Amino acid sequence: MLLLLVTAAAAAAVGLAGIPGPALFAALLVGIGWALLARGPKLDVPAPAFSGAQAVIGVQIGLYLQLETLRAISGDWLLVAIVSLLTLGATLLAGLGLARVTKLDAPTASLGMVAGGASGIVAISRELGADDRLVAVMQYVRLLAIVMLTPLLASVAFGASTGGGDGGTPIVSADGIALTVGASVVGVLAGRALRLPAGSLLGPMVVVGALALTGVVDGVRVPEVLQQPAFAAIGLQVGLRFTPESLRRARDTLLPVVAAITALIAVCAALGWLLATLAGVSQLDGYLATTPGGLYAVLATAVASGSNATFVLAVQSLRLFVMVLAAPPIIRRLAT
Repeated sequence: MLLLLVTAAAAAAVGLAGIPGPALFAALLVGIGWALLARGPKLDVPAPAFSGAQAVIGVQIGLYLQLETLRAISGDWLLVAIVSLLTLGATLLAGLGLARVTKLDAPTASLGMVAGGASGIVAISRELGADDRLVAVMQYVRLLAIVMLTPLLASVAFGASTGGGDGGTPIVSADGIALTVGASVVGVLAGRALRLPAGSLLGPMVVVGALALTGVVDGVRVPEVLQQPAFAAIGLQVGLRFTPESLRRARDTLLPVVAAITALIAVCAALGWLLATLAGVSQLDGYLATTPGGLYAVLATAVASGSNATFVLAVQSLRLFVMVLAAPPIIRRLAT
């Protein structure tokens, strides 16, 4: 109970600091502190709770696949698909390069560099044979870099006025709870029956993605009352497994990780220039649509700067779906 209370307080503090995904980030820090400082038997998140948290995140990702956003790129779908695949390829190459110059294994380095869906990637990394502790560190370094740089570059490089926030997620909603619980149960069962890699996340994601494309769940959101505990469970699961040795490994790889993230941001910016040139949108739209993650911060910047937020959301959502769906089989092949 004390661990949960400390996590809740830390999440509130992190949220006030403006860091995205406050529950996951705070729970990760609390879990690390608890694992390193607390005496007595080691704690862990129960397996059913962890699977449930994966399912909730899968539902949230699936809801991004909306008809309205896909219509925004209907005339450029092939170009957007190519850019998404090139981004996936760039992240995997960055991960493999990182594995060559550090002691990180290929699955851990590659998942740490996957651009987008940080919570989902961290949630499934252990199942895919990666060190979820180091994946979490790399994902959050990348996410924080994007959150800090996106408004700055939008203002300095593109002359945009930025500010504002995301919002729009209800604390409690009957339809959101019904969809999340129902799709989680069906999706997890389907994932296990089909033996999907990381089925607890991918099963609900595919089920909700199919529903979202029909318009049946248009406007429904995963409520905060389910979303934040799920993020916290993922953060605690990872944080509680940290040891002094794993922290030393994270410290020793920090500079190569930052260099790889910097290179990835530059590659994605080049892809954004290509997308803007060929799709006939502004360079700011192209840049925001192709940032390697940080969806909420990117959307806040797009809305505040008067950019084409629908186009940005469509490209980011499609790439997020591709990343999370394609990463498990690719990483499993790398691990063999």
